[in-house]
Amino acid sequence: MAKAISEKASKTNRRAFLGHLGSAGLAVGALVAGSGRFGLAVAPQSIELNSLPQPRPLRLRGRVHSGGRGLAGVAVSDGVSVTDSDSEGYFEIVGDTRSRFVSLSLPAGYAIPTNASGTARLYRPLRPDAQGEAEAVFELSKLPHSDVRHVFYNLADPQTRTLDEMRWFQRETVPEIARLGQNDSPGTVFGFGCGDIMYDELSLYPEYEKAVEGMGVPFFQVVGNHDLDFESLTNPGASTTFQDFFGPSHYSFNRGAVHYVVLNDVFWYGDGYLGYLSERQLAWLKQDLARVEAGRAVVVALHIPVHTTQPERTGRSNRSAGIRVQNREALYSLLEPYQAHILSGHLHESEHLFQGGVHEHICGAVCGAWWTGPICRDGTPMGYAVYEVDGEDFRWHYQSTGKPSDHQMRLYGPGSDPSAPDELIANVWNWDPEWKVHWSEDGQLKGPMARRIGLDPLSVKLHAGEGLPAKHPWVDPIPTGHLFYAPVSPQARRVTVEAVDRFGRTYRQEWTPPAMSGK
Repeated sequence: MAKAISEKASKTNRRAFLGHLGSAGLAVGALVAGSGRFGLAVAPQSIELNSLPQPRPLRLRGRVHSGGRGLAGVAVSDGVSVTDSDSEGYFEIVGDTRSRFVSLSLPAGYAIPTNASGTARLYRPLRPDAQGEAEAVFELSKLPHSDVRHVFYNLADPQTRTLDEMRWFQRETVPEIARLGQNDSPGTVFGFGCGDIMYDELSLYPEYEKAVEGMGVPFFQVVGNHDLDFESLTNPGASTTFQDFFGPSHYSFNRGAVHYVVLNDVFWYGDGYLGYLSERQLAWLKQDLARVEAGRAVVVALHIPVHTTQPERTGRSNRSAGIRVQNREALYSLLEPYQAHILSGHLHESEHLFQGGVHEHICGAVCGAWWTGPICRDGTPMGYAVYEVDGEDFRWHYQSTGKPSDHQMRLYGPGSDPSAPDELIANVWNWDPEWKVHWSEDGQLKGPMARRIGLDPLSVKLHAGEGLPAKHPWVDPIPTGHLFYAPVSPQARRVTVEAVDRFGRTYRQEWTPPAMSGK
């Protein structure tokens, strides 16, 4: 195979190599950078690249095949350049030694290659010889059935810091995913670990691998701000340990009619991070998407939200560098030709946003409010998102850990919110503008409930006040935009709230005054 690859390879293109070196430059420019590990705003900082080790040329040759036959037109990348395999499956990339991996954009209809644990392996490490040459071979297995219909899970922020927290994750979330995955054909179900897999304690990565193995579903990992090597002085070096376990931090693949992309939007500058997509990554993405037909469905998974209304909801709009992507317009521009969805996490709350022509799904956290109890800061239950895809049509729901799939709201009686003492409150955590939420009293429809920004009463009970929660007293309730209010009558004997999602599914929950329920 090595001889065949060598004979098939074309001559080195010096212009391609020089262009590759030029594309690796970073310019944070006038961005407001983060400060400290939690991304608080400070003055912009420049990054001096000349002090970094200088790259050496690297020529990569390889082949993509299945059953001994070469696969043509498969996109292959070293993280900077993207090329396509030829009619016999051969490819060549001229790059440099800053690239640790070569990866392929898995074609639809082929099984997801995995490591022994079940983490996706669409990559090969680059190990150049003394002449600066390397080879990589990808052997793919054709699925016995179509993957046009498929299912995936988005697990944001498992964020385990201790072995006890990891055991909680392995004991509660892992068996649920394993059961759900049994309902689907092999090869048509996968998951995203959408960042903050760890809570700084990177030695627990092997335990996460055990969790993936227990779920029995291929998982694609996303870099989170707590998955970094904090001793690194540069952004590329900060994901070294992550890449040791899971490969490159940006890549793409295809399932059915959908193109999926994983990006790393956690930019580490040596003393903290901000939400930012490097020029190197955006240049790669432009090449990757150039191979995707306009109008197709594209799903992008990353950790820090591209956008969020949290700064405005909390009145801290000047402290947004670490909670949303600062150069998001560049991403929006690249996604404009497509039906684009963005999956993110990071905030331990739920929000759906329609900005820049894309639908962003900010997912609640697997760990809730950092393993302090059953909910996130906005009242969203600890859990994950489930997506069902048929062609380019998506249906989804938020799955609360340990609850049935129709657990989509929580009700609070009048008096739960001191600012609205006469109103009943419904927290509908997966709400988006296509939902309808209305209420009835004793069987009589009263009308739509009023959506307002407020604090979830259970979050206030669990997280507000000195010393609460005991495990992490710095956790506080956060104002959310998915609370709904209704001025119920004091004479009402039974109040029913109905929430109808964008797919026409109706969820009902009743509230009975304590005097009526005997409590």
